[in-house]
Amino acid sequence: MIGNSVKQLILENEADFLIPDEKVAHVMDINPLNHAFLVLANVRYSKIPVLNKQGQFVGLIGLSDIVNAMFDVTSINADKLNDYYVKDFMETGVKTIQRPYDIEYLLHLMVDSAFVPVTNQDNYLEGIVTRREILKAVNHMAHSLESQYDVEKKELKEISRQYFG
Repeated sequence: MIGNSVKQLILENEADFLIPDEKVAHVMDINPLNHAFLVLANVRYSKIPVLNKQGQFVGLIGLSDIVNAMFDVTSINADKLNDYYVKDFMETGVKTIQRPYDIEYLLHLMVDSAFVPVTNQDNYLEGIVTRREILKAVNHMAHSLESQYDVEKKELKEISRQYFG
């Protein structure tokens, strides 16, 4: 469990966590795979969100997913990208978060992900929270904790009480 003081310091810049959906590159699940390849190559991200026709978040597509689609048994065939759609190779079952953020859950997800999609209750993409923004918040907390709070190891407090009352 994350202590309230740490939570409070990490969340001080919570407004900066979200990169809004209009600034996030994404593709539709019905787009040809070659379109996703071009988008990923252009924005230089390793993964991007995938939306359905209604604009709801349905998964992620990554460069490695697309490269795997190009492999034959003995060669690489980029022409195959015209034969498939994003929905054929996207990652589904991706964990998302909603606002207000459960910071402990968010930190847990960030261990294995460069970003976490933020959706509303109807699964519409609101944006993403990146590991970079979370690390900036943790850095802020690490530099601010002792200047704003008295930090003392509990064991030392107990020993002090025993000897000094």
